Amino acid sequence: MKIGFYPGCSLKGTSSEYAQSTLALAKAFDIDLVEITDWNCCGATAAHNLNHELATALPARVLALAEKDGLKEIVVPCAACYNRLSVTQHELNENQDLKNRVEEILEMPLSGNLEILNVMQFIDRYIAGKIEGKVVKPFNHKVVCYYGCLLVRPHDVLKFDRLEDPQSMDILMKKIGADSMDWGYKTECCGAGFSVSRTDIVGKLSGKIVKDAYDRGAQAIIVACPMCQSNLDMRRPHINSYLKTKIDIPAMYITQAIGLAVGVSREDLGLKKLFVAPTFA
Repeated sequence: MKIGFYPGCSLKGTSSEYAQSTLALAKAFDIDLVEITDWNCCGATAAHNLNHELATALPARVLALAEKDGLKEIVVPCAACYNRLSVTQHELNENQDLKNRVEEILEMPLSGNLEILNVMQFIDRYIAGKIEGKVVKPFNHKVVCYYGCLLVRPHDVLKFDRLEDPQSMDILMKKIGADSMDWGYKTECCGAGFSVSRTDIVGKLSGKIVKDAYDRGAQAIIVACPMCQSNLDMRRPHINSYLKTKIDIPAMYITQAIGLAVGVSREDLGLKKLFVAPTFA
């Protein structure tokens, strides 16, 4: 089975373990994720603050290339990329003048019919029904699932999960034996793009998330966004400085957690690349 795959910039760089674990998990279930030919940056968190036309053309080109490759659906693991591609397709389908202008810029047509799946939608559609039968090492740990800002917003466009209390990641974690606990920080901001320019803000915001997970007895924070994972993991020194204590709860991708449960190796899941690696796996 072949499905389109858009890694985006993060999964080719700082969050390569997310791409690695996503591809390894797909392989474990005999799914071939095919990278979109000649893809480009979607604009992520910056472009739409500077130039609307550019911010639309960047993700639109990715969509056009996917259509050119003959793909009907694509998996977009990065929450920011998923947001930008989904919102752009919605805007183009709602605004014919803008669509005409973008097609003129790109010199490529856009049908607007591509199905864009985040990692949970992909797992739910193609893997979830087979997970329990393939679990060889139940993930019997207490976890909290962190969705972040972008994965479920804007809700009117994405129409994915519940806005304030999403459940999709929790449901998947329970399928592999985890005790996915309820908590109040599911969609709170981790500091996002301030990771470089204002690490003090990231330390404070991410610190509150990590501290609440720790106070609830969680053994891992499960994420599905490279920016969130980076802030909760790489910025742990700033978090510990803000909290004035050291907390070693790992922030793992959901693909890594499920991969462990179905027998994918730590190496293939990229676990050694985490700054705070799980000691229980």
